Amino acid sequence: MENRSFARLGREVGVVGLGAWQLGADWGSVDEDAALATLAAAVDAGVTFIDTADVYGDGRSERLIGRFLGERPGRRELFVATKMGRRVAQEPGNYTPANFRAWTDRSRANLGVDTLDLVQLHCPPSEVIASDAVFDALDALVEQKSIAAYGVSVETVEQALTAIARPAVASVQIILNALRLKPIERVLPAAAAAGVGIIARVPLASGLLSGRYDEHTTFAADDHRTYNRHGEAFDVGETFSGVDYRTGLEAVRRLRSLVPAGAAVAQFALRWIIDQPGVTVVIPGARNPEQARANAAAADLPPLDADARAEVTAVYNELIHPLVHHRW
Repeated sequence: MENRSFARLGREVGVVGLGAWQLGADWGSVDEDAALATLAAAVDAGVTFIDTADVYGDGRSERLIGRFLGERPGRRELFVATKMGRRVAQEPGNYTPANFRAWTDRSRANLGVDTLDLVQLHCPPSEVIASDAVFDALDALVEQKSIAAYGVSVETVEQALTAIARPAVASVQIILNALRLKPIERVLPAAAAAGVGIIARVPLASGLLSGRYDEHTTFAADDHRTYNRHGEAFDVGETFSGVDYRTGLEAVRRLRSLVPAGAAVAQFALRWIIDQPGVTVVIPGARNPEQARANAAAADLPPLDADARAEVTAVYNELIHPLVHHRW
């Protein structure tokens, strides 16, 4: 698998990683054996970057990854990024040094490591990203070797640009997919110029870009694609990228004709992201080994041609842009 560099970390990772939200909660049930098998399949397929968070299953995702790391020979080649800040109300006053220490200590215990590879603020309010005191506290954690580096996971382009301007921010995680093109305009160029890594999340628009769903698909009650379609639990942009479900299905039908022979719709969607200049790693989730292997194989597809890229933009401009472009 192609490796790309996190310039401010001095580390390289495979361009396709694994998002481990599914292994914790909010996507229906994934039992422990299936989760461990999914991790193993991803790593065996060349994945070296795993993204999780302390709230995924209230630490379940981190603990499963920690168990996997403990049982895996050559664990040092793997890079695990986690997140913090969603265990409390999203109020600036909760982003304190004491909370940071408590949250990172819990993640270190869950993952079974002394130093966390990367800790990301988990989609905090804009006031937090603008706070010098917050980043002073993060710098202190680096000095104490509780964390090796830090980044910010964001909802909006403006939040991303604010984070990129911070001199020690190593990465920005942002939604980027064929139904969410806005970061291409300013975020990716700014990150590349600053040497900040870009972690592309929600790359399949919560599965819409897998091409497996239609108007008759139903999701489990404990799946965010059921209970967060209108932002009832968290930012609606995290579910189907904030796109109306039926509109998203129509867009995917339009894109299906662009998929190369022998490739899946999901692989085409991931390859599109990989082709965007400035992207460091894309983190599709997987609930089973087959999905993990198929996602990793997207890195083996050749770059998409100019006609395919232009059609993705045309579909976005016609169907999606009027609905979401102004929002995030």
